[in-house]
Amino acid sequence: MNETSFFGDVITNFDKAAKYLDYPSGLLEQIKECNSIYHFRFPVETDDGVEVVSAWRVEHSHHRMPTKGGIRYSLDVNEDEVKALAALMTYKCAVVDVPFGGAKGGIKINPKEYTANQLQRITRRYTAELVKKNFIGPGVDVPAPDYGTGEREMAWMVDTYLALNPGSLDGTACVTGKPISQGGIRGRREATGRGVYFAVREACAKADDMKKLGLTPGLEGKRVVVQGLGNVGYHAAKFLQEGGAVIVGLAEYEGAIYNPKGFDVDEVVKHRKSTRSILSYPGAKNISSSKDALELECDILIPAALEKQITGENAARIKAKIIGEGANGPTSSDAEEVLVNKGILILPDMYCNAGGVTVSYFEWLKNLQHVRMGRMAKRYTESSYSQLLSVIEKVTGESFTPDERERTIQGPDEEALVNSGLEDTMISAYNEIREVSKQYKGISLRTAAFISSIDKIAKSYLEMGIFP
Repeated sequence: MNETSFFGDVITNFDKAAKYLDYPSGLLEQIKECNSIYHFRFPVETDDGVEVVSAWRVEHSHHRMPTKGGIRYSLDVNEDEVKALAALMTYKCAVVDVPFGGAKGGIKINPKEYTANQLQRITRRYTAELVKKNFIGPGVDVPAPDYGTGEREMAWMVDTYLALNPGSLDGTACVTGKPISQGGIRGRREATGRGVYFAVREACAKADDMKKLGLTPGLEGKRVVVQGLGNVGYHAAKFLQEGGAVIVGLAEYEGAIYNPKGFDVDEVVKHRKSTRSILSYPGAKNISSSKDALELECDILIPAALEKQITGENAARIKAKIIGEGANGPTSSDAEEVLVNKGILILPDMYCNAGGVTVSYFEWLKNLQHVRMGRMAKRYTESSYSQLLSVIEKVTGESFTPDERERTIQGPDEEALVNSGLEDTMISAYNEIREVSKQYKGISLRTAAFISSIDKIAKSYLEMGIFP
């Protein structure tokens, strides 16, 4: 079966949703296509001489500024992929009501083949190229970590940006996903995985939907398979396990393991660190291919690795009843048709993995406000709660223990506020797209999410007076 390109899948899903909306074709075309594509090459000195590296930054939509999106380091990076990911970021931000346009970047390298010093030179040169063309800045375009990058790379980027823009008061807001010491925010590292957990938990709380799937409401006892034990997959698995689910399958690039009785996620991670492989974990069955793990018996499947993992070739063999897309574009458009016809509930990537950009938004706000979240209100809240407990003690004649008092009066710190904001965002967004799905009977949650996001973006353009 011939698969469409990644960006072609995004266009297919867009067109499927757009037919439900009454907007001019020109407006829909403006929303659909990428506004700016910057493809450049630069030389990097390595131990073997000089290597020329290819890199991209794509800004999909300028209906909101700045644009926002991660940067990935991978040999699989190409223009089609970066365009697709930038477009998904646009729709993702709209779904969760984060006021950014979508963007994405990538460098075509395998980061494991370079030393830390070489990666630093590549990252700084990439940043300098973006600065030259005005493709980075707190009010222009704000990158973040993605596959193959992390806090270290973001620290190099912000340092390079500030060096080239001396005196920039809001310069630390030029990227998100930074170390805490460099203006990062607590809870960002876990945000995408935690968002997946909130998404799955909210879906499982709907008794009517669970009844259709032959499942009981709630996470308790649900069997989960997670593909990918990187930042997203690990935290999704960890939070789902803490929420009562049973992690029966875990997959990484070297293969997968399965145990119907379940795993302790942290113990599996320790095993992988000590043996450099997820395989041969005590009591587990080894599975040679990561993609084969997608076909395991389970209630919930979390593809949290790369795109195009569930395709027209293997979709019919998927046994899960719920798919929570932790990765971007893990399900091809023709595979989705097969899965929906099987009655599988798909929590689409543009909603399910939006936790990262949601908390990135909080970090961006923190950098612009120049104050840590919770700093202004924490002590005031604790003082107010303490006075309230004193009144209760006086009226009732009962006393709280020091431990009870401390737990009750504790004001929210930055991480608590971030997690609370993320939880509210994911719950609200799910109920919104679920209502759209019910309004247009028979459509998938992905189509509903596209309808919701296209409608919001179209209204933004109309309010600008650009389209009649």
